[in-house]
Amino acid sequence: MSTPPTARPRTAPTPAVTPPGGTPEAREPAFLGTWNSAVTSYYVLLGATLLLAAIGLVMVLSSSSVESLAAGKSPYAVFFSQAQYALMGLPVLLVMSRLPVRVLRSAAWPALVAGIAFQMLVFVPGLGCGSGGNRNWVCVPGFSAQPSEAVKLALVVWLAAVLSRKLRLIHEWKHALVPVVPVAGVAIGAVLLGHDLGTAMVMVLLVAGAMFVAGVPLRIFGVAGILAAAGVAVLAITSPNRVNRITAWLSADCDVTNECYQTQHAAWGLATGGWSGVGLGQSAEKWSYLPAAHNDFIFAILGEELGLVGTLLVLALFALLAFAMVRIMRRHTDPFVKIATAAVFAWVIGQAVINIAVVIGLLPVIGVPLPLVSAGGSALIMTMAALGMLLSFARTEPGAAEALAARPSVVRRSLAVIGRTRG
Repeated sequence: MSTPPTARPRTAPTPAVTPPGGTPEAREPAFLGTWNSAVTSYYVLLGATLLLAAIGLVMVLSSSSVESLAAGKSPYAVFFSQAQYALMGLPVLLVMSRLPVRVLRSAAWPALVAGIAFQMLVFVPGLGCGSGGNRNWVCVPGFSAQPSEAVKLALVVWLAAVLSRKLRLIHEWKHALVPVVPVAGVAIGAVLLGHDLGTAMVMVLLVAGAMFVAGVPLRIFGVAGILAAAGVAVLAITSPNRVNRITAWLSADCDVTNECYQTQHAAWGLATGGWSGVGLGQSAEKWSYLPAAHNDFIFAILGEELGLVGTLLVLALFALLAFAMVRIMRRHTDPFVKIATAAVFAWVIGQAVINIAVVIGLLPVIGVPLPLVSAGGSALIMTMAALGMLLSFARTEPGAAEALAARPSVVRRSLAVIGRTRG
């Protein structure tokens, strides 16, 4: 009589994990390993931010040295300035990464009012300054700042605070649009008064991202989007400079010595780079051929010197930032966190897409920097502050706080290794 085969015991179903203060969630698939751990968002966000900032410092040094020498300055002048702002941004990022959500929520209205008041200083005689037709800077001897960058961050926090309180009523048009649209319109209008359409467009994207994740009905969202697009079109048409840029972009026989000069040289720089680039520091376009080589068109110099490999690396880092932000939105239980993260996503990733699209010729020249990479102190510090805020959110994802607390610090691990070695 044959013995029946031994039946394999059934694997018990994976129990639901209930994080403190959260809702039960299914355990992440094991085959993804640490990519689905509780602290993935935190480390991916931190790593991509620091790597982009480091690449930015290297490329600012490379792309600005020639122009600095031509101006009679040290070849490291712009680099030292950018490095100084980066060192200022690091403690800001650290402080923001430790701020509780309740502190951010309580600061929403004061921060927005202060940001708009700061923006209005650009119109005070003796304080406001600008270039290229834009008046969007506050300048005093030894100090300059771009208030619109602070307004972006304040608007993110304010939108998250207001929309998270109105979630139950968000399906009604008056609650979906008021006070979000009027107040955001004031903030964007203050920037537009300085003729900075590029920054205003990024702020519109920021508001749209927050409203979309908050659950504003698509019909209301669509009407608001049409009105915003119409406003941008009117502002573009009423400015001869903007009309010339759009016309040049659409023209098949644009004058490469005039309207299309900047875009053409950017394309030449990218084409010259090929697969691996001409070598770090070996760009030809930075020799006063490509305007704004260390600002709005730094991606072209990066492509010329580091080639397709370098540009794909930068794109991959921005994709990692986007991955971490989406992960925070999906995993976190606080509506404030979800909405604020969506707004920062639209700001940072949207601005990066606009900048790169301009450089490769898919959009007319708008004038927005590449986040974390282009030269610009105010933009760098405020972007690092916004990403520091997201690090704070990532630390409070379900299970993240416990996982971070359980991991030994780098110092303790290093001392342990040294002790074992000596022993």
